[in-house]
Amino acid sequence: MRTLLLELMEEYVHSKNPKLMLRRSETVVERMLCNWMSICLYQFLKDSAGEPLYKLFRAIKHQIEKGPVDARVKKAKYTLNDTGLLGDDVEYSVLTLQVLVHGEGPDVTPVKVLNCDTISQVKEKIIEQVYRNLPYSLRPKVRQCHWRPGSTGQILSDLDLTSQKEGRWRRINTLAHYNVRDNATLVLSRVLHPQQNYDQNQENHEERNALLEDDKVFHLVRPADELDEIKSKRGSIKDKSMTKAITEIYLTRLLSVKGTLQQFVDDFFRSVLCSGAVVPPAVKYFFDFLDEQALKHNNVDEETIHIWKTNSLPLRFWVNILKNPHFIFDVHVSEVVDASLSVIAQTFMDACTKSEHKLSRDSPSNKLLYAKEISTYKKMVDDYYKGIRQMVSVSDQDMNTHLAEVSRSHTDKLNTQVALHQLYQYASKYYDGIIASLDEDPAAQSKQLTLRLQQIAAALENKVTDL
Repeated sequence: MRTLLLELMEEYVHSKNPKLMLRRSETVVERMLCNWMSICLYQFLKDSAGEPLYKLFRAIKHQIEKGPVDARVKKAKYTLNDTGLLGDDVEYSVLTLQVLVHGEGPDVTPVKVLNCDTISQVKEKIIEQVYRNLPYSLRPKVRQCHWRPGSTGQILSDLDLTSQKEGRWRRINTLAHYNVRDNATLVLSRVLHPQQNYDQNQENHEERNALLEDDKVFHLVRPADELDEIKSKRGSIKDKSMTKAITEIYLTRLLSVKGTLQQFVDDFFRSVLCSGAVVPPAVKYFFDFLDEQALKHNNVDEETIHIWKTNSLPLRFWVNILKNPHFIFDVHVSEVVDASLSVIAQTFMDACTKSEHKLSRDSPSNKLLYAKEISTYKKMVDDYYKGIRQMVSVSDQDMNTHLAEVSRSHTDKLNTQVALHQLYQYASKYYDGIIASLDEDPAAQSKQLTLRLQQIAAALENKVTDL
């Protein structure tokens, strides 16, 4: 991989824009680098950065679920993302339900919900609390459970014959619709038999089809009809200015949520951008490699080196993990949580750039949201790179020893046979070209890589070789 990287860097350095180096996954070697870095950073993620990332995820989820979330349009009252902001005022109250799981003992679990939650949203919160000690993949799913008030036999559902209608619109049922009171006892039943599950789903499906045949469905906010949209377009300038003022008032919620989450965001950034003894050897080794290549090519400035390092680690690895915590944790990331994570990820990306963004009232809200902190985050990134540069170098021998330890620690976790098979599937598509390239490469010649690939091809597919 080192040889391929050197060739790639030569190509970019001698191009008109060397800053493009490692910006996009356009080559095999760049994909290899990304996977190599991911494997090498696994232990660091497990020991250091994983906990603050998980706490940040849980804090966002908790903050969002404190207020109404529209199940249809996927917008929330409490969010960091202005496009995911539930602008309409929704009246709601907090309820505590006493949940008894049928067939799992007499223990009652208190669960906090909102009276404006849909039945499915309440199920999710109940499952989250009752099975909180189980990873998400092992918990029962919403479709596998049904529940009812303890004093009645009525099964509650999102849509049924009691659902309220507003013209052609039908509102999804909530706890308020069923008049569920605070401290009510609810019985959660799991569907244990596949046939029972199928029959129930079939009944629900047929019932919903009948309900939805002529109706449109909404939860908290009914979308404007065509007639309403025409009226709004004809609205006066005064009405439009009032709407803008109301929107700006709602945007203060973004600042409120941001303030609540600030410590969790800072903790995660610090865990990732902390130089010193906790820096994984692979990061030091690779950053030194980039510095060496920059010295070798006189036309590479400090900004370009900064971009190389940023695109090879923070943007390729940390932003990907930050936007997709389910890649490393057994959790479910809802659309509303994802919207807030994307704002934090964008802030992290902005912190890694050298360019300064001039902000105005027309700038995107996520830029304005972290305008005060961005200079601090940028300094953290600069100090991180400087700190790594000042660390004691990692020799080739030490790096090989470290990689051997990493390999041993993952021996039982990775299916090497599957990985090799996938690699060969790729190689077989470009077999002739790879053979030709290996024949021309001195390093490949010294290791007889052409012969080895031909032997593999002969064994697997009876390809014609020079043997």
